[in-house]
Amino acid sequence: MPTLPRPAVPAPLDLDARLRWVEHVARLMDSQFRLPGTRFRFGLDPLLGLIPIVGDLSSTAVSVALLLTMLRHGASGAVVVRMALNILLDTVVGAVPVLGNIFDFAYKSNERNVALLRRHYAEGRHAGSGRGLVALLLLAFLAVAGLVAWGSVALLGWAWHYFSAHPILGA
Repeated sequence: MPTLPRPAVPAPLDLDARLRWVEHVARLMDSQFRLPGTRFRFGLDPLLGLIPIVGDLSSTAVSVALLLTMLRHGASGAVVVRMALNILLDTVVGAVPVLGNIFDFAYKSNERNVALLRRHYAEGRHAGSGRGLVALLLLAFLAVAGLVAWGSVALLGWAWHYFSAHPILGA
């Protein structure tokens, strides 16, 4: 039976170039700019978050692209799950009006993910498949989706009852 060729492991220099690209994009998204007269840094992520829906989606798309790049170049399953949780938290909380905008300025998920990847390469701390975390993440997602669906149905039912019973609006 013929064996399939094994994927080539990137050379250290090649890996460093890819890490530099990931770090550059993460910095652009999270801390490229400095507020004059302070040490406070921010990037495009919180600025994009000011644009409803489209800004948050584009910011998440960049974060996912960085995650996929890191996954393709050696990040273990456990590290990828932790990175995905950072992106999920940034996306969910960042979508909340006003609070999400403030959160986007403080929580720098892309830089957190680069730090996770650096520790992974330097120390090899995060070995493992991450299957347990994936299962937990899936259960949490299903629970949140169920709560959102239930809340939406309850809100629509309340609105229907309120507007149909109101003498002026229901007439």
